[in-house]
Amino acid sequence: MRALLLWPIMPNSFWSYQETLDLAGLRSTNPPLGLITVAAMLPSDWEIRFSDRNVRLETDADWAWCDLVIISAMIIQQQDLGELIKKAVALGKKVAVGGPFPTSVPEFALEAGANYLILDEGECTVPMFLEALERGEERGVFRSSEKPDVTQTPIPRFDLLDLNAYYAITVQFSRGCPFQCEFCDIINLFGRKPRTKTPEQMLAELEVLYQMGWHRYVFLVDDNFIGNKRNAKVFLRALIPWMEERKYPFTFITEASLNLAEDDELIDLMVKAGITIVFMGIETPDVESLVGINKEQNTRQSLQESCDKITRAGLQIMSGFIIGFDNERAGAGTRIQDFVEETGIPQAHLSLLGALPNTAMWTRLQKEGRLLEGFTKYFTSQKSLMNFVPTRPMAEVVNEFITTFWNLYEPLPYLKRTFRHFIMMEGWRPQNKRQFTWQEVRFFFAICWRQGVVRSTRWRFWWQLVAIALQKPHLFYDYLIALGVGEHFFNFRHEVKAQLEAQLEDLQHQPVLEASYQLSSAR
Repeated sequence: MRALLLWPIMPNSFWSYQETLDLAGLRSTNPPLGLITVAAMLPSDWEIRFSDRNVRLETDADWAWCDLVIISAMIIQQQDLGELIKKAVALGKKVAVGGPFPTSVPEFALEAGANYLILDEGECTVPMFLEALERGEERGVFRSSEKPDVTQTPIPRFDLLDLNAYYAITVQFSRGCPFQCEFCDIINLFGRKPRTKTPEQMLAELEVLYQMGWHRYVFLVDDNFIGNKRNAKVFLRALIPWMEERKYPFTFITEASLNLAEDDELIDLMVKAGITIVFMGIETPDVESLVGINKEQNTRQSLQESCDKITRAGLQIMSGFIIGFDNERAGAGTRIQDFVEETGIPQAHLSLLGALPNTAMWTRLQKEGRLLEGFTKYFTSQKSLMNFVPTRPMAEVVNEFITTFWNLYEPLPYLKRTFRHFIMMEGWRPQNKRQFTWQEVRFFFAICWRQGVVRSTRWRFWWQLVAIALQKPHLFYDYLIALGVGEHFFNFRHEVKAQLEAQLEDLQHQPVLEASYQLSSAR
């Protein structure tokens, strides 16, 4: 069997970092970990070609060569996914589709013409698919409610990747999250009981990357790295000496819940293991909204004190914030902006609330008749209006979002709070002794030119750069990376503003907005 594995194009978004990647001469933030893990599950006698379409488009020769096309996708990739399925069908190729989006919305891939849907977790459903192929079945939907033992998951096919194209390489330690946030689809996909790999498995994967010469960022893409705190600590205790022996070749990024602040030992282990950036879903400083979405783990302690504690320990925080919760008071965007300024968090991922398919929120809004069918049906982002009727007028929520997003990524305030955030870091930080790559050197010069010469930030940029070099020399590299990431947001906010304002203008006299005004008045 000749299989062509495709990862669809990722449109420009908060997470694409497109401007930053362009400055560094890179092509994509992360490779598709799920797809290269599936590649490791396929029979050894299969011939495989892989194309991350964000790095390199497949060729006509690739299409002519293959017998089967396998595509994985997230919700944000739905447009390219649909086009790829239709192209494969038109060329007479069999198409197998999987990943988070097809698992949540299988009808999309079926309507586009996919032959096989490999849904849920591949450890269970890839064998079902392979058995169906052996039987000569032309179509099939393969599902499993079983949550597989991830200690049996093979090492991903990192050899398929062009490592020079990526900002960070991805690995996964755990699946699942113990919490039940109403808007989140993680527990639908992976369950509430976090399952973890063994330390030996993780070190074997990292050793492969190390031997391949990768010495930059590694993203532990767990939806909540500390969902199973006990196992996370066991892994970190094994990781620390491994990293020490190799002189800290990697800089780790991960995601964790804010209750990390309650565990001093865990914070210490994460820092010593080389984890430097942690994404945290803060969502909103409004406690009543946190309770309303069942995110009470963020209400047990002061949000600001928790963030400050984590930052002082030596971890840079990236955060998620959302506008549009039910019964949200006006001015939510201003309160988020104030919180970001107070904590100094550089990257504040701000989104309009969207109902993801099959979440608790989706089910509730469906019962209440508030979902907007066909209106950004499957995806909401910084550039899409809400796909449900909010309790405040939609125009009010969206305009508040536009203003907040714009203000958060004004260049001078961004530089100022990034500096404050790094100056606050007091904890020990391991040093990566490797030499800089040409991409990094090019990137650093580009940042110095843009922010130190071209922009009005020039005086602040050079003053802060010298201060970081003198006061926090061990953070100098990470600080420059954070400034460089800002370049994406400085440009992206223009795109967000223009597209949302255009959508609001188009909908000014349509029933969607009228319904939102009626609902807000009734409440």
